Amino acid sequence: MFIDRVVVRVSAGSGGSGIVSFRREKFTPMGGPDGGDGGKGGDVILRGDSNLATLLDYTYRDRWEAESGDHGSGSNKTGKSGEDIILPVPPGTVVRNTESSEIVGEVLADGDTIVVARGGRGGKGNTWFATSVHRSPREWQPGEEGQAVTLELELKLIADVGLVGQPNAGKSTLLSVISAARPKIGDYPFTTLVPNLGVVQLSDSRTFVVADIPGIIEGAHEGKGLGLQFLRHIERTRLLAFLIPVDSLDWQAEYDQLRSEIALFSSALAEKPHCVVFTKMDLLGEMEAPPIEAPDAFGIFAVSAAGRTGLEELKLAWWRRLLDMRKTAAQPTRDVVLP
Repeated sequence: MFIDRVVVRVSAGSGGSGIVSFRREKFTPMGGPDGGDGGKGGDVILRGDSNLATLLDYTYRDRWEAESGDHGSGSNKTGKSGEDIILPVPPGTVVRNTESSEIVGEVLADGDTIVVARGGRGGKGNTWFATSVHRSPREWQPGEEGQAVTLELELKLIADVGLVGQPNAGKSTLLSVISAARPKIGDYPFTTLVPNLGVVQLSDSRTFVVADIPGIIEGAHEGKGLGLQFLRHIERTRLLAFLIPVDSLDWQAEYDQLRSEIALFSSALAEKPHCVVFTKMDLLGEMEAPPIEAPDAFGIFAVSAAGRTGLEELKLAWWRRLLDMRKTAAQPTRDVVLP
């Protein structure tokens, strides 16, 4: 089951209290205060785990609490700190505070960590309150309470290429032939109900990730169809591929409508590099792309997943574009020194 949004309640551990204690040993009269401090409460930490693909585990349990610190003891012994609790999440998880609606952070890669609730500080024992004129203090501090927050975890898939198209545009079929992914394929609308990821392997060790997003219809940016439920998954893609089936009634209108829905959902997403891919070319019996006006596209391609034609050219074009983007991102910026 693909779960990409959950709400959880997390509580960090409270700190242990300091104590009042006096040294009592034979041959040591008036030993003085020796009350130890309380231990720190455990933190709640989110950690990226590349072995996870959904937030399903948090539908079974939505409350998590870290261990509290132990109280201090005599002989100036500090209480044991509470154990941190580490919650694994898939890379691409956005963490938001439900009360303030503020984004706490994002887990973007395997091993990334975010402390979402900090444990309370341990209280001071009476040793800390001893002075030259106050040699037998009976003051102590209680431990601080740990933070408790309600969080919304939202998963946004991370991919290099996002396949965008109306229902039955051939997205799942294309993904199944260019990668090892096996998405559900059918001859009816909305066959794909959840996003699918596939790793495309070129020669040598060149690979990139392609995401198949459920079909987009007019009004998707307002929640129609599967709408906003999955449009957010293409926000992290590096480039987009607009798939248009060659048996569409109006190629230009379909392309314009897809571009419009993307722009209405996110202006930043609309500025990502994109290409146009005509699918099901085997229905025409030729591989020449139909005429279409797409001045902002970096390429117009024609493929047939059933006939396995045009795929290598498409994959190579995606790879070259991704490589150019990586090189551009890696170029250092030069500081301009004004006279």
